Amino acid sequence: MMTGTTPVLVLKEGTRRERGKGAQLNNIAAAKAVADAVRSSLGPRGMDKMLVDGMGDVVITNDGVTILKEIDIEHPAAKMLVEVAKTQDQEVGDGTTTAVILAGELLKKSEDMIDQNVHPTIIAGGYRIAADKSVEVLSKIAEKIDIKDKKQLREIAATAMISKSVGSHRDMLADIAVKAVTMVAEKTEDGRWSIDDDNIQITKKQGAGIADTELIPGIIVGKERVHPGMPRSVKKAKIALLDSAMEVKKTEIDAKIEITDPTQLQAFLNEEEKMLKGMVARVKKSGANVLFCQKGIDDLVQHYLSKEGIYTVRRVKKSDMEKLAKATGATIVSKIDELRRGDLGSAGEVYEKKIGDDEMTFVTGCRNPKAVSVLLRGGTEHVVDELDRSFEDAISVVGIAIEDGKMVTGGGSTATEIALALREYAASVGGREQIAIDAFADAIEVIPRTLAENAGMDPIDTLIDMRKEHKKGKKTFGVNVLEGKLSDMMKENVIEPIRVGTQAIQSATDAAVMILRIDDVIASKGTGASMPGGPGGEDDDY
Repeated sequence: MMTGTTPVLVLKEGTRRERGKGAQLNNIAAAKAVADAVRSSLGPRGMDKMLVDGMGDVVITNDGVTILKEIDIEHPAAKMLVEVAKTQDQEVGDGTTTAVILAGELLKKSEDMIDQNVHPTIIAGGYRIAADKSVEVLSKIAEKIDIKDKKQLREIAATAMISKSVGSHRDMLADIAVKAVTMVAEKTEDGRWSIDDDNIQITKKQGAGIADTELIPGIIVGKERVHPGMPRSVKKAKIALLDSAMEVKKTEIDAKIEITDPTQLQAFLNEEEKMLKGMVARVKKSGANVLFCQKGIDDLVQHYLSKEGIYTVRRVKKSDMEKLAKATGATIVSKIDELRRGDLGSAGEVYEKKIGDDEMTFVTGCRNPKAVSVLLRGGTEHVVDELDRSFEDAISVVGIAIEDGKMVTGGGSTATEIALALREYAASVGGREQIAIDAFADAIEVIPRTLAENAGMDPIDTLIDMRKEHKKGKKTFGVNVLEGKLSDMMKENVIEPIRVGTQAIQSATDAAVMILRIDDVIASKGTGASMPGGPGGEDDDY
């Protein structure tokens, strides 16, 4: 371009742009800040965070994904680490803090390599190779586990809850989690196990204590019976599930009925009553003594149902109806005229019980139910919420352990084993990628190092001792944070499903590589994305 020529403006006025190393280092700094926010909550000695939102609502937790969801993060690169935690939570249910810390550490190590002029693409390539090798190492050191290994499954559930505030009740909760998961487990055509967490209904109620948490071999419906004249309890229940209204139907088109004689009005009312009575007669004829209806029920129908002694609940949620069908073996019927004896399900007892301020219907004693309920209790709302998060983690890890059939030890033992294998492997890889593989090995050791830090142990001495033990072939040695020393994690029963580690490594690597490959950040006016030069970017006037 000739001197004095007017510059061509491509971007809109107010757009902020940052390129090259500056953009990369800014993104890395933001991601590291997110990782540091959750770092102190890792492990049994990790601390909790109190999060207060704009409305003043308080959440107290040390669950990585909950912390990151509650924090209002603006920086686009930092948001990617929140996505890592969310993915880990959806796929595995546990290990969210581990995944975020690992992603942050990978980016921290890449910062040093960028300063040494190693190209980000080389770093990304090395990280990918290292991640694949890490997953391979995990598979080699994994032990088999089966749905019949109830003791091991309980230890997996207890390990997931040991770092939570409900850790003192972990044995009792782990037992409930294993029972619930094994009850809803179903075999697929290829002979593998499949577990759908949605078939475990979790109902949380403030009051009583955590020790009062119980497993219901059936379903809890958060509704009361529709008429006080109905029995409060029905033994040997025959259950009908209906997803249509028990009311007089309105016509599809606008219609007007002209009545010219008082007797016609009475005949009209009699016919309406006859229709409603017919609905109740149909339910009675099927042999049902309990009825769950997804839609509304007319007052007159309620009266006749109570006279027949049929326990009835209306406006039941669709998800609860589906769970009731799985638990009782009933078929959901769309037309009341089609209700037959063969559509009914069965339960040992259906009864109404007051929990806290709410009347609830319990469907219990189901034979071989494929949907169950867990009633969680706790002294305060915050305790119940944290108990809910911990218990969901427990059922998730038990489920994936059964599905995958493999488990590994915790306490940073697998991380140390992977780091040793990667350092040996790096020497056999040609080119600059071996620098990145070595960096990956150093980064993955952030897990035992952080566990040691949070437990008040010396992180450097701990790492040196860990490497020494693993060099001797003690593959299951890890950080025993409760006793402040190294010990055999298999003997200590600190175990987790293999998917916790593989998913954390893969998602952390993906996020780190994606952030590394960005060398140009273009932020439109009003995005609020923080860039160097102040909270609003280089020009705070915009």
